[in-house]
Amino acid sequence: MSSPNSTREKLGASQRWVIKIGSSLITDAGRGLDNQAIAHWAQQIAELRAQGKELVLVCSGAVAEGMARLGWNKRPHELHKLQAAAAIGQMGLVQAFESCFKQHGIHTAQVLLTHDDLSNRSRYLNARSTLSTLLELGAIAIINENDTVATDEIRLGDNDTLAALVSNLVEADFMVLLTDQAGLFNADPRTHKNAELISETSASNPELIAIAGAGGALGRGGMRTKVSAAQRAARAGADTLIAAGSETDVLLRIARGEALGSLLLASAEPITARKQWLANQLRLSGTLQLDAGASQALLRSGVSLLAVGVSAVSGDFKRGELVSCINAEGQEIARGLVNYSAAEAEKIKGLASDKIEAALGYIDEPELIHRDNLVLI
Repeated sequence: MSSPNSTREKLGASQRWVIKIGSSLITDAGRGLDNQAIAHWAQQIAELRAQGKELVLVCSGAVAEGMARLGWNKRPHELHKLQAAAAIGQMGLVQAFESCFKQHGIHTAQVLLTHDDLSNRSRYLNARSTLSTLLELGAIAIINENDTVATDEIRLGDNDTLAALVSNLVEADFMVLLTDQAGLFNADPRTHKNAELISETSASNPELIAIAGAGGALGRGGMRTKVSAAQRAARAGADTLIAAGSETDVLLRIARGEALGSLLLASAEPITARKQWLANQLRLSGTLQLDAGASQALLRSGVSLLAVGVSAVSGDFKRGELVSCINAEGQEIARGLVNYSAAEAEKIKGLASDKIEAALGYIDEPELIHRDNLVLI
């Protein structure tokens, strides 16, 4: 048995968790719902809830369960088939969890989200209020991506990212990603016999993305998406643990502080709720390339972005849309809500603020992006 340490004991004792269980675990590697495993996780979650923890469950597996019910051995590429599989599979998935939690006297709530729900500020706030109320009521929210009506989310989204967005949404202390692997290794353990488990590191460690592998055949995620999710969760101050969901009593042992899996720690102070929302937007409408001076000013001083510091504009964005700010090397350093359209930004790029009116014939704001609408990445 792994020994506890102070960091893990502290995290194990934290109150609000978001727990994500992957497709291969839920569906027994694609053979259909693993009802025994689901019952075991439900029992653990019930015990954690009895200890006073507030828990939200993000659950993959609707498409995989639908495939099993339909007798499909290979994940289809056609969107309508994926959506049909999700619709069929979601029924069984929710029924299985609802039945298990009912045995422990716990109410469950199905919450289906798309990334659009979290990118619209009003819908984001509504979702936060609903989840907060469910937590107050002691219900377990079972959250999945709404694959049945999603479009590009099925091809580009993943529930690791959704778990991170939910962690930000409910201001979780701790995000647990249960997967079919023991954690994050410094090399792919399937091809490197000497690969070593990374027990603990900073979520912002720049080497992590480089060593993370690709996803499996059933799910859309992989270690790369888990690392990215950990980095997103860290912006709200949440630490992340990637661990094997097949471990006996894995959640209870995590709560006791056992050194399971890979712990990715949030190394910076959490940013404000509004800036968390900005940072976690998945769709960008354009790009502003900054000169060295503007890049340094944003990173060091937290100032607004002025047009004088912009050297190039790309995209067809409108006023108020989200754009990415990149440095001369093409690295994203910030993103924010722009005060001018792409056509207007093209005309005023490189100009001092007092020259904007002469270039456009009017002036809306002296800043291209105000610091209140700007977040560093």
